[in-house]
Amino acid sequence: MVKPKRRYVCAACGSVATRWQGQCADCGEWNTLAEDVPQTVFSAKHDLSSGGRPIAFEPLESQTAMPARRSTGLAEFDRALGGGFVPGSAILMGGDPGIGKSTLLMQAAALIAQAGGDAVYISGEEAVGQIRLRAERLGLASAPVRLAAATSVRDILTTLGAMDPPALIVIDSIQTMYSDQIEGAPGTVSQVRGCAFELIRHAKESGAALVLVGHVTKDGAIAGPRVLEHMVDVVMAFEGERSHQYRILRSLKNRFGPVDEIGVFAMAGQGLEEVANPSMLFLSGREEPLAGSAVFPAMEGTRPMLVEIQALIVRLQSGATPRRAVVGWDSGRMAMLLAVLEARCGLNFSSAEVYLNVAGGYRLSDPAADLAVAAALVSALADRPLPAASVWFGEVSLAGEVRPVAHGGLRLREAAKLGFGKAFVPPGAGPEVPGMRQHEVGKLGGLVDRIVQES
Repeated sequence: MVKPKRRYVCAACGSVATRWQGQCADCGEWNTLAEDVPQTVFSAKHDLSSGGRPIAFEPLESQTAMPARRSTGLAEFDRALGGGFVPGSAILMGGDPGIGKSTLLMQAAALIAQAGGDAVYISGEEAVGQIRLRAERLGLASAPVRLAAATSVRDILTTLGAMDPPALIVIDSIQTMYSDQIEGAPGTVSQVRGCAFELIRHAKESGAALVLVGHVTKDGAIAGPRVLEHMVDVVMAFEGERSHQYRILRSLKNRFGPVDEIGVFAMAGQGLEEVANPSMLFLSGREEPLAGSAVFPAMEGTRPMLVEIQALIVRLQSGATPRRAVVGWDSGRMAMLLAVLEARCGLNFSSAEVYLNVAGGYRLSDPAADLAVAAALVSALADRPLPAASVWFGEVSLAGEVRPVAHGGLRLREAAKLGFGKAFVPPGAGPEVPGMRQHEVGKLGGLVDRIVQES
């Protein structure tokens, strides 16, 4: 018998190496190679073309009913999922330590159990007594949730197979699970991949909705093999700063609903509370217009949300090196906007420190924020407040043109609903909205004059 060969798999990109090394040769990440299960070397004559069971093909055109969803009892959670849990689906939820993943899932499991569904919560990180203490703190101690503290996948599957399929199974977390059929400690690439496969297979066969809690790396990515994200149906990220009360549940992958949909929660003494109008949360405290402040109607999935963008310009003495600091936005995109403002508008930022912040700890990735950021920078440089009750959105090109973006009508309607009366938008941004005056901005060249005139 040929001796099995050992191999090392990168947790970031999944590439395979024959020996351990500090840096992955394919993706360049450090300390991501982990030893995998020894692979059996088959003979060159090994043939899989016969001896199997034939499979049946079905036509593409057929009547298929949409799966019935089960509500979590939390409207914001349902919104991020696309309407609730789909029976037999596998969901992977990641987030920073202490952000509230276990709290959110305990609330969802308790509400499902109180509504008549069977919910199972299995923790590999906490004892049953610790879970009970959290439930008492949340006011959910009377909910008929089945609790267990276990890490053996064999024991878990044996127990679940002997009972009626529950509506929801929570595994907290997948990095703590282990299988005695796989070599390696819990949390290694092979253990995470093998344990997740067995749990997902059980969920598909039984029709139970499965939620796997995943740890994250220091960069915010879900720890473990990247193939784990391909195996599940839904990947969700629970985001937020622990210094702020709000939390955002974002859908990164969803086979049963829209991607990038979000649910917004606020951390309170009784657990996570839903935020029905997140725009008011991120705009709270704005009493009067200030220089360097612009309101941007962002789109998160199908939901418009108004956030405040703040800019500060500090002039330096000659010879000092200016600093650029960005919180909540892409620093490379701000550098591009500063270059466009200097080249196309004749402004000078080279001798000034530039600070940019998205209020509330919110993180933006929408390119439509270009115009709002540019307006905040010009307002801070001129020390002139932007027009009161105004919103700004549009994508800025390197030529200084302001280009249209998607969902202009939704952005304008959300702004009008919250009392904003002016919108500075690219040409052809969207239909007329009652109570909203639209001012078209075609080029950044006229942005300075427009801010001075409208202020």
